[in-house]
Amino acid sequence: MSEDSASRRIEGSRWVVSRAWVMERTGASAATVSRWYAERERYPEERRFPEVACTVGRTRFYDQEAVEAWWSTWQEDVGTGRLGAAGRRPGDGRGAQGGGPGRAQRDRAVAIVLAELRQAGGYRRGMAARLAREHGGGERSWQRAVTEARALYEHRQDQDDTGTAPQTTQPTP
Repeated sequence: MSEDSASRRIEGSRWVVSRAWVMERTGASAATVSRWYAERERYPEERRFPEVACTVGRTRFYDQEAVEAWWSTWQEDVGTGRLGAAGRRPGDGRGAQGGGPGRAQRDRAVAIVLAELRQAGGYRRGMAARLAREHGGGERSWQRAVTEARALYEHRQDQDDTGTAPQTTQPTP
């Protein structure tokens, strides 16, 4: 843990720490630390995030001993299993492009749509809604699969028209 003067300093006769120091110490995000402070009145006093000890510029500092005591109590009473998760599944922030089960589901959906496009000879209005009813899932997810499959389908059609061999980029079902 770095002892950066911007995140930890002596004010009066005591050490005070900033939100950045609390984040580094606890592993919480900036939003979580802000929420702990904003919702502090909801908790009993022993689990209440410390009050601001001083403000330097626009940075709020909290008494370090009070933060460490609060953190110790918080860990015992509440736990820290969700810190860093923010209620979301882990991922790379790129949606289905990042791989994982989301990408596998999208690949299956794209394969189904490609088969539908071949059978129908191209896109037909309402295809995503019909596929959502038939196969389950959200219509918006099927719309994304239709968009991706249409691009593959049209790319292959263009290659067939120019006489070049189509690439085999079809996702496996």
